[in-house]
Amino acid sequence: MPEKKEMTMETRLLLAFLLMGLVLFGTQYFYKPAPAPQNASKPGPAKTTEVAKQAEKPAPPPPSPIRAKAAEMPGQVHADQEETFTIDTDYYRVTFSNRGAVVRSWILKAFKDHKNQPLDLANQASLAKVPPPFSLAFKNQQLPVDPNTALFKMEHTPDKLGVNFEFSDGRSVTKKSFKFSKSSYLIAITTQVSDDGVLVPHSIEWRGGFGDETVVNATAEQKAVYYDLANSKLQEKDPKEAKNGPVATSGSYSFAGLEDKYFAGVFLPEGKSSVEMTIFADSVPKQDNSGEEQRVGAAVGGDGVNAFSFFVGPKDTDLLSRVNPKLTQLVDWGWFEVLAKPLFLALNWTADHFTHNWGWAIILVTIVINLILFPLRLTSLKSSRKMQRLQPQIAAINAKYKNIGLRDPKKAEQNQEMMDLYKREGVNPMGGCVPMLIQLPFLYAFYKVLSISIEMRGAEWLWVHDLSQPETIAIRILPIILIVTQFLTQKMTPQPGVDPSQQKMMMIMPLFLGYIFYFLSSGLVLYYLTGNLVGILQQWLMNRGASPAPAAPVPVAPKKKR
Repeated sequence: MPEKKEMTMETRLLLAFLLMGLVLFGTQYFYKPAPAPQNASKPGPAKTTEVAKQAEKPAPPPPSPIRAKAAEMPGQVHADQEETFTIDTDYYRVTFSNRGAVVRSWILKAFKDHKNQPLDLANQASLAKVPPPFSLAFKNQQLPVDPNTALFKMEHTPDKLGVNFEFSDGRSVTKKSFKFSKSSYLIAITTQVSDDGVLVPHSIEWRGGFGDETVVNATAEQKAVYYDLANSKLQEKDPKEAKNGPVATSGSYSFAGLEDKYFAGVFLPEGKSSVEMTIFADSVPKQDNSGEEQRVGAAVGGDGVNAFSFFVGPKDTDLLSRVNPKLTQLVDWGWFEVLAKPLFLALNWTADHFTHNWGWAIILVTIVINLILFPLRLTSLKSSRKMQRLQPQIAAINAKYKNIGLRDPKKAEQNQEMMDLYKREGVNPMGGCVPMLIQLPFLYAFYKVLSISIEMRGAEWLWVHDLSQPETIAIRILPIILIVTQFLTQKMTPQPGVDPSQQKMMMIMPLFLGYIFYFLSSGLVLYYLTGNLVGILQQWLMNRGASPAPAAPVPVAPKKKR
C-alpha cells in the first residue's frame, strides 16, 4: 500500500477553521439557548417580561471573523445585455457601449473629414481588431474576468452629460466615470480597479489610430505624443517606435496621448508627479479594405485609481490656451519658431482683418515679405552687374586654360586665378544666390504653418478646396504655373560667369522644382508662386533701370600655321 502522507500545518489549520465554523453555525440549529440571561450573545424570542426587554437593549456583538470577510466581499454587479448610450454636447457626439465601458465613436461636430463626412476620431476599421478606446490595460496582473469584455452596469447623470460604469464578478470591481460639459473640449475621466479589496494598477488605452483616417498617408500623420517637463520638450512617436512590441515610458509629463496633424486626444494628470505611458503599433484594416497598415496607439495611467482631464479637439493655439495653458505645447513650431510663429500670427491677423480668406492672406503677406527683402535682391543685382563687367577678364582666363581637363593640375591654377580676380575687384561670385538662400527659411516657415495650423485645414481659395492639401483636380494648376514662372525667373536673372552648357543644365531645375511642389500643399505652392511673380516684376524693373553691361569679347581662334 502506498505510504500515507501527513497533513501539512496549513491543511490542519484549514480543517480546524472549517470545524469551528461548522460548530459555530450548526449549534444555532441543534441547540436553542435559554432566553433569560442578559449577557446572551443573541436575544431570545420576544417576551413581555422586564428581563426580555432588558435583553433587547445591548448592541449585538461584532460578527465573527468569517462573517466579516463575507460582508467585505463585493456582490456581483453587471448588466444583462449590451447597450449603447450617446452623449451629445456642443462639440461632440460620443457613443459608449456598456460592453467593456468603452467608446465606439467620437465625432467632432465642427469638422468634416476629407470625404466631407462627420469626423470620427476613433478608427472604425480597427474596432474588430484591437480593443476600443478607453479599454483598460494591465501590466503585471490579470483579473479573473476581463473587464474589457464584461457587461457593465451603466448609469447616466441627470443632465445626460455624464455616464458611470460599474462591473463586479463578486471579487474584482471595475469602475469608470466620464463627465462632459456642454461647451468644452475637456472631459473628466476616472477609472478604478480592485481585486479582493486591493487596488490593481492599470492604464487607459486608445489604440488602432486617432484622427482623420481619410487623409493621404494617415499613418505618417498619427503619432503618440507627450510633453516631457524635465527636458521641456515635446516628444512625438510614430508606429515604428513600437514595431518590435509595446514600448513603455514614464516621467513627469504635462500631458500624454495621441495626435494627428490637426487634432489631439491627450490625458492631463491631476496632481500626479509621474505618468506611465505605453506606445503600441497595431496592424489594422485600411479604410478601403485593401489590406492592413500600422496605426499608433497609447495607454496612459499606471495607478489603481486614475483621474485625468482629457482633451479631445483641434490644435488651435487660441483654444488650447483657453482650455489649459499646458496644451499650447502641442503646437510645435520646430527649429524656425522665431520665424514660423510670427508668420502664422501675421497670416491670421491679415485673414481676420483684411482678406477674410487664407489664400489671399498668403498672397498679401508674401508680397510684403518680398518688399522687405527687396534691398537684398538689389544688392544681389549689383553683385551680378560687377560680375558682368569682369566677363572680358574671366573670358581671357577661360581661353587661357581652354583645353585643360578637370583632373589636370593646371585646373587648380585656373581656379586660383579666378579667385584672385574676384578678390582684387571685390566681387562675391555667390552674391546672386542670396535671394534664393534667404527664401529657404521662409519656405520652411510656411511649410510648418501649413502643417500644424488648424485654420488652414479646409481653407478655400478660388478653385482650391483645401490649402493644407494638394489640389484635388485632375491636373494641378498651381504647380504648372510655378514651373513657367521659374523658367522666366532664370531667364531674366543675370548669370555672369556661368558656362553656357551649365546654363542649359540649370534649365531643368524648374521642372525638378515643379515636380516637388506638385505633391505639396496648395498653400505652400501659392506662397512660392507669389514670390516668383513678385521677383519677376522686381527683376524686370531692375533690368530696365540698370545700364547695360559690356559684352564679353568673343575669343579669336588662333591662326593655323601654313
